[in-house]
Amino acid sequence: MAKKEFQAESKKLMDMMINSIYTNKEIFLRELISNASDAIDKLYYKSLTDTSVGMNKGDFRILLTRDKDSRTLTISDNGIGMTLEELEQNLGTIAHSGSFDFKKDNKDENIDIIGQFGVGFYSAFMVADKVTVISKAYGADEAWQWESSGADGYELEPAEKETAGTDIILHIKPDTETDNYDNFLDEYGIVAIVKKYSDYVRYPIQMEREKSRQKPEPDPKPDDYKPEWETYTELETLNSMVPIWKKQKSEVTDEEYANFYKDKFSDYADPARVIVSRTEGTANYNALLFVPSHRPYDFYTKDYEKGLALYASGVLIMEKCADLLPDYFSFVKGIVDSQDLSLNISREMLQKDNQLKLIHNALEKKIKNELHAMLANDREKYESFWKEFGRQLKFGAYSDYGMHAELLRDLLLFWSAKEQKMVTLQEYVDKMPAEQKYIYFAAGDSTDRLAKLPAAELVMDKGYDVLLLTEDVDEFCLQIMRTYPRKDAEGKDGTVEFKNVNSGDLGLETEDEKKAAELERKFREQSFTLGDYLEQFRQIKSMGSVESLLGMMPGIKPGALKDAKIDEKQIGRTEAIILSMTERERVRPDIINSSRKKRIAAGSGTQVVDVNRLLKQFELMQQMTRQMAGGKLAKKMGRFGGMGKRKGFPFG
Repeated sequence: MAKKEFQAESKKLMDMMINSIYTNKEIFLRELISNASDAIDKLYYKSLTDTSVGMNKGDFRILLTRDKDSRTLTISDNGIGMTLEELEQNLGTIAHSGSFDFKKDNKDENIDIIGQFGVGFYSAFMVADKVTVISKAYGADEAWQWESSGADGYELEPAEKETAGTDIILHIKPDTETDNYDNFLDEYGIVAIVKKYSDYVRYPIQMEREKSRQKPEPDPKPDDYKPEWETYTELETLNSMVPIWKKQKSEVTDEEYANFYKDKFSDYADPARVIVSRTEGTANYNALLFVPSHRPYDFYTKDYEKGLALYASGVLIMEKCADLLPDYFSFVKGIVDSQDLSLNISREMLQKDNQLKLIHNALEKKIKNELHAMLANDREKYESFWKEFGRQLKFGAYSDYGMHAELLRDLLLFWSAKEQKMVTLQEYVDKMPAEQKYIYFAAGDSTDRLAKLPAAELVMDKGYDVLLLTEDVDEFCLQIMRTYPRKDAEGKDGTVEFKNVNSGDLGLETEDEKKAAELERKFREQSFTLGDYLEQFRQIKSMGSVESLLGMMPGIKPGALKDAKIDEKQIGRTEAIILSMTERERVRPDIINSSRKKRIAAGSGTQVVDVNRLLKQFELMQQMTRQMAGGKLAKKMGRFGGMGKRKGFPFG
């Protein structure tokens, strides 16, 4: 029969597909098995409404036959088969998908067909220098053979085949210096490819495998008998067929999940958490996720590759699809299976579409909720998890300018100086006294040293807790969050800020304490002025009788008051004298000469002797405070808003 050329610039397209579309040659077996599964699906769906088919689901299979001598690998199915016209249409027209047409024609049915592009078949030419297809359509009387050596075209002729279905015979290329094609004829090589890509195809994938067994022992057995062994072949099903993630959770034991995880992801330990997620609607997918119990050795290196195994209708598309996980959950391992994702033509990667975003967002929320449930219900296990992956969650809260902080903040743990254990931010806030203004923290390399910081001790002396941060990301994490939710005294929603204990103003003092601290500073720095002196008088006037205040003064014994000359009017005169001074004179009383004294006396309605007395009292007070270490006198005085008491000082 005359050779027919492929249609519509097919030579160029064929060459491109053979050499450019697929990056991994072993993909060919995945594609051909998927095509066989689709062909079986078509006949199986027909059998559901046509009893004349005479087959049930258990009758279908995909058979792999290898012949190392002739260098052929045959993929056979007992599916719907193809007519002459369908062979020309499906194999002679590149990018025409019979599976896609079938799905479109039955769009009202829930039909899960793998194929969609019509190019998977041509991946065979990556490993075969010639491909022969023998097919007989269901209900047809004759079979047809399609044969091609690649881009130069194909031949069609009648063939012999007893039953419906399709045989694809690959004439495997010889080995080269760079490519090991023999692996596609090797028993173990084929098994490995099937397990990797097609383990969950819903029909059995079978192949004759060589096995060994002991020959029957003779009876009677001679004294010198030695066991003898023989080699035989047995038809073996290579795939699991039913994915564990499609089973109901009640049908799978914890041990089965753990064994699947350890086998699939090469881990020696059980997972800390198993997450099962099934969604139908805007995003159709099945997901089986695992939170590892320990950190991979390369987790915090550039060599670590995040991602979930992506399946389309049970067929592996990508071993690690990074787009399904946010970076802060990169430790999660697992599988996502969906028939609705937009794949590229090679089905080796995803297109960026809305469906992918929906699955990503749904998984993000699911993982967060599961971690929060572990935190609430199994604190010990969560803290073990935190030791392994907590740093990653803090990076997540800090990264992208805090975009994910609200999502992650309730999963964070920090060391409490007061509780001497890890606490959440919510636990910290719940135990805050009503008057506490901030969430206090200290950052450094050791919790012991941080707890002994003077500023930290000052905060804790007030009865407040301090979070002790020892990782470099901790402080950045809290700073980017800035605030945390807290209800006010009336139960209204509000927020509380984070405060570094070394940031200066800790917000610990009352207004009186702040004034006392400022007064202490001025005494210590010898910057106390007559203006400050005046302010002390005004505070005394607002607090009651002078006699009672003096009696309360720290360090003033009752007997010391017997010689005190308390004159309420003198306070008013003292105030008037200071108010008659210029601002410069209050700061620098040493510049007040006789002429200035006369002016001040006249302005205040007093005598020069009164002005001299006030200036002498002020000088004595300054001398006394300089003798007090650390400004302790000022602190005591400040608490009462006034001065200590000596004979004639300050009112006398």
